[in-house]
Amino acid sequence: MRNFIEKMRENDLVIDIEEEVSSVYEAPKIAAGTDKLVFFHKLDGSYRSVMNVTASRKAIALALGYNEDELVENLSKAEYSGEVNYKGRHYMHPPNLFSIPIMKHFPLDAGRYLTSAVVFSEYGGVRNASIHRMLVLDEKHLAARLVEGRHTHTLLKKALENGEKLPIAITIGTHPAVTFASCTRVPENKELNFAAELMGGSLDVYECSNGVLVPDAEIVLEGFIGKDMTDEGPFVDITGTYDPVRSAPVIEITGMHVKNDPIYHGILPAGNEHKLLMGMPYEPKIYRTVAGVTTVRDVLLTTGGCGYLHGVVKIRKNTEGDGKNAVMAAFAAHTSLKHVVVVDEDIDIRNMEDVEYAIATRVRGDRDLMIIPGVRGSSLDPSRIGDGLNVKIGVDATMEMGKKDEFIRAEWD
Repeated sequence: MRNFIEKMRENDLVIDIEEEVSSVYEAPKIAAGTDKLVFFHKLDGSYRSVMNVTASRKAIALALGYNEDELVENLSKAEYSGEVNYKGRHYMHPPNLFSIPIMKHFPLDAGRYLTSAVVFSEYGGVRNASIHRMLVLDEKHLAARLVEGRHTHTLLKKALENGEKLPIAITIGTHPAVTFASCTRVPENKELNFAAELMGGSLDVYECSNGVLVPDAEIVLEGFIGKDMTDEGPFVDITGTYDPVRSAPVIEITGMHVKNDPIYHGILPAGNEHKLLMGMPYEPKIYRTVAGVTTVRDVLLTTGGCGYLHGVVKIRKNTEGDGKNAVMAAFAAHTSLKHVVVVDEDIDIRNMEDVEYAIATRVRGDRDLMIIPGVRGSSLDPSRIGDGLNVKIGVDATMEMGKKDEFIRAEWD
């Protein structure tokens, strides 16, 4: 991560905060005012910390080594084939979560939360890496929000069925390519290989004393998830609203490895870094799925749609039904997607006025709206029914084939 911070600095994308800043509300407020990487040199008096590490598409492009305009297309071609190199074991010290400047972000949050931490888990020959929000309970315990049916929850369920605990390791302050890979749905066991591919082909990993492999990080925590449960929440999630209190598994931290003068990484809940890391990894998946039904040009999950719930898909129609087929493909690729708009090649999907223009001039409500009630959506959407059911709407905002001349937009050469 340190090398990436310097790369961001070379591109004038770092703001240094030299004065003392509190980890309770103050640092998150400062980060909310910019998309640049914010480097706090005196967090809570003596700690170093960064926020907004990848709060813009330009930053993600720098991290992954792609042209910003070709990010989605290039990511859609991923082969998850990077090489993972074993470099030895981490020596662990007794853990103390209170020695880390973990932030409290908003007034009604249940407490201090780890937000950037990647959870590496391993059981029965299956490895997984994913980000989970984790509430600090005391110096050795965390409560983790594990979404039911996702890989970490599935591995925990298998371990508990066998009367065992799930060994895990938590990294804070990894290279953004590792963070991005951990946010991406990839084939089983392939998160580290995907991270290696994004970093140029190889990635060094280290073994924790519980057997879990982790990449280089500023801070590494190791431990186990067992059968103990506790209340977790409220917490501000992707929509900027408070996610409710739920019962969550307890993580027992048994060891801790910290670099000299570590740099803590915090992600602002509902900030642009959160939105991009949560939603953008789905864009290549939508791209690939839509490519199976028509010619796809680009995909965007919009900032106004929380980076997760609203999508715009640009296509070149080959048959009259392609717009609606693209809608269905997008919903199949990203089940939390709530509303999607499909547009023609002449629309700039990163300009919401242009997208609105397509809806205004190319949509007939009786013909071009697809309303799908009673389907699984996002558990984070405040309008959900229960813990996830919702109504999805697709908008075919493409021109009717054979009538393109009627939609020519006036312009000067």
